[in-house]
Amino acid sequence: MEIFPKNLGTRPRLAAELRPDGVVAARAEDASGVLAATALLPLGATALTPGLHARNLLDPSRVVATLRSTLDSVSVRTADRGQPITLIVPDATVRVLLLDFDALSTNTAEAFPVIRFRLKKLLPFDSEHAALSYQVMSSEKNEVRVLAVAMPQEVLAEYEDAVAAAGYTTGAVLPSTLAALAGLDEQANPVLAVNSSNGSITTAIVRGGILLLHRFLELADDLPQRHAAEDALPFSPLDSADARIAAQASIESGELASVEAAMAGREIAQAVSVAAAYFEDMLGVAPDRIYSAGILTAEALRLILEEDAPASMDIKEMVMPEALAAGAVTSSIPRNWLAGVRGALRH
Repeated sequence: MEIFPKNLGTRPRLAAELRPDGVVAARAEDASGVLAATALLPLGATALTPGLHARNLLDPSRVVATLRSTLDSVSVRTADRGQPITLIVPDATVRVLLLDFDALSTNTAEAFPVIRFRLKKLLPFDSEHAALSYQVMSSEKNEVRVLAVAMPQEVLAEYEDAVAAAGYTTGAVLPSTLAALAGLDEQANPVLAVNSSNGSITTAIVRGGILLLHRFLELADDLPQRHAAEDALPFSPLDSADARIAAQASIESGELASVEAAMAGREIAQAVSVAAAYFEDMLGVAPDRIYSAGILTAEALRLILEEDAPASMDIKEMVMPEALAAGAVTSSIPRNWLAGVRGALRH
């Protein structure tokens, strides 16, 4: 699921994910994707605001410095500077669509214009000048299902420029949830995955390596996710003392903060409920397992879903302990944060 590969060789052994909450980087020694080294550093509360608009990086120097530090800390040696990495971008910066065609040429040069034309009325930006990649999910008589991923060129350039300024090169680009899903085994049983970030949530269904659903939702309020992220980190993602005081005051201000937090929690629960209903309608069975990635741990997600999910529902971290080499991760880096980089490094 490499959406914008820059070369045709083996995917890079270094990966970094840029999130509004922080920068995650990892290294794997081979295509198994077992993480040999990991790092996580915070970003300021307003350093990165992902979206389809220009100027995602509101504090480019801070983003670049943080990206450089995380990549340097997982590199084998300083001489690794300049080598290609897999860059994982927020889901908010791309549009992921499943398209059905009666037929589609196997010739990429012929297929691209057809897909771009179909996307013309589906994208909130110019499809003709967007960075575009596609992958055939299934092909049967008179039906070809295609996964298409599009990103505004100016937004892609902004992220690639940050990688270059940090001293590395971009070998491939993946959106967060597709990167995380690449870390799952291609098991026959369908899987429901939930990828959370401050201000958004993505739900996805995958079966045997085939994507059946990808739904990105911006949240009206992100208090539960922000506080879950703060609780999980050994640092505060808020920069200044004034910002911390203001945030704490909003938390302690009583009813309003409680109502806002409850509303965001309900949004998350509703998003997962809709995905679960789609899962059952499409596949004829209810999901019995949810994989959690992003800033919400499996336990935090379980608490949010406790009224909607059956007691038998198994909610697990997407990254299992066996995906980590001994000493590759510390308690300060929750496994749920590593889903994107782990998937990107598993070839």
